[in-house]
Amino acid sequence: MAKESIFKKWPWLAHVLAMIGISLVILFLVFTFIKLYARQGQEYELPDVVGTNIVELQADNPIKLDVVVLDSIFRPGQEGGLILTQDPKAGTLVKKGRKLYITMTAYSPDDAVLPELAGLTVRQAVSELLSEGLEVGTLKFVEDRYKNSVIDQTCDGKTIYAGQQIARGSVIDLTVGLGDSTGRSVVPFVIGKTSDKARRDILSASLNVGKEHFKGVKHKETAVVYRQEPDYNGVNKYAYGTEVELWYVDEDKTDVQKLVQEFKVDSSKIVDPNDINDGRPSPDEVESRGGWLW
Repeated sequence: MAKESIFKKWPWLAHVLAMIGISLVILFLVFTFIKLYARQGQEYELPDVVGTNIVELQADNPIKLDVVVLDSIFRPGQEGGLILTQDPKAGTLVKKGRKLYITMTAYSPDDAVLPELAGLTVRQAVSELLSEGLEVGTLKFVEDRYKNSVIDQTCDGKTIYAGQQIARGSVIDLTVGLGDSTGRSVVPFVIGKTSDKARRDILSASLNVGKEHFKGVKHKETAVVYRQEPDYNGVNKYAYGTEVELWYVDEDKTDVQKLVQEFKVDSSKIVDPNDINDGRPSPDEVESRGGWLW
């Protein structure tokens, strides 16, 4: 007697197996589609485009990056369209069509309006100029009764006045009062900072930026300070106008956090690690003089 077929014995089993088979095929097709749609396994290493021109990037863009310009900055002497920063950074794995955010040099300067600087402290004046897209050049200290107070501002050696239109990116030199000739300031800690941030902090402290060394640096815009002279210790103060010399290294060639930690100082000796003299006398000076002088 022939053995009865399993499907004749349980006819519903054939339907169950057919349903399982169809489900597996559907799942296979769905996951295949998702993989193709998401381009899994098709990631590309993002190239380093800092220093190249946006026109070159647009002409040679094999992974079809969607370039988004966040800001354009006019830099005298530099060609327009030069890429200054990129996000994500070079070496990041991305897929085709990824948005690439950049800042670049402007092709031509737009005008800024020179703010009123007379009577402001150096720190206030630096903040005002930078907010208008202007650069701060050299601080020149002269004898004047008002300590650390801006007296005059020049561009290319010529005096300019509040309200005057001037090309954005222009370099403004400041003439500042020396007061009683005892103006001194703590050198700020700029290790691990970019040139723009280091210059801002040094100038805000009523000090000048000396030589900046970029030997071996590939990208000046993103390079960070790894050495400064005079060193920062939070205690020693230097005469207004003292030059601070800076050495840079490419950000991707150093561990910035480790670099900063190596320069930690004994915090017990620091009354205020962010102490920057803004021209106002201390309470002791006010009391000894019998009141404010200005």
